[in-house]
Amino acid sequence: MNNVKGIFVTGTNTGVGKTVVTAALLRLARRHGASCIGLKPVASGSARAAAAAPLRNADALELQAAGSMPVPYETVNPYCFEPPIAPHLAAREAGVALDLSALVAWYRQSSRGADLVLMEGAGGWRVPLHPAGFLSDLPEALGLDVLLVVGLTLGCLNHARLTAEAIARTGRCRLTGWIANEVDPAFERVDENLETLAGLLGGPPLARVPDLRQTRRSSFGHPVHEFADESRLLDALALGAA
Repeated sequence: MNNVKGIFVTGTNTGVGKTVVTAALLRLARRHGASCIGLKPVASGSARAAAAAPLRNADALELQAAGSMPVPYETVNPYCFEPPIAPHLAAREAGVALDLSALVAWYRQSSRGADLVLMEGAGGWRVPLHPAGFLSDLPEALGLDVLLVVGLTLGCLNHARLTAEAIARTGRCRLTGWIANEVDPAFERVDENLETLAGLLGGPPLARVPDLRQTRRSSFGHPVHEFADESRLLDALALGAA
């Protein structure tokens, strides 16, 4: 079995572009010849293509398509819920217990044969699980590196620093870097805020995603972004030099 590089992608909040970033990172890894897969353990806000069809989540479908390994949907996203609400509430309404040991076993099975696994969280770092615990318990149990997507909008300084502190507190995961995403066109003093974030998070961003409102969208509805071969970004993904 390969020595798998696993990274958990979290965000400062929901709607900060974790899926766009994760899919772009998977495509970058593919360009560098890596065997890679995107995973999303829990997803809410899903739909059926037809009345009798299974639930499918657009974020998980995006990750499934972006990876280099052809895998079934259920491998990418084992827990899929329909209502667009917090995952622990959706799981509770569905009568489904999100068991940490089962999620750990799923990750280890799903990552077989991969060089790189990018696992996208839901919302922010401390999203609750049902019936107990947090989604962050999963990357902590696995000792994964964490990549933080910072949505550049009012409140991001506080959210970013608090997230970094929470990741560091248990000592089980390492914040491997952060990516700035320009999600709010009305956000002022962008460069000054990026400088502040660099101080709060221990260094500059691995990459910066521009305003993507005019960018083409994938068949799953997400803006399509491509990362350049930045050396720090490649190093974080264990892809080596460009």
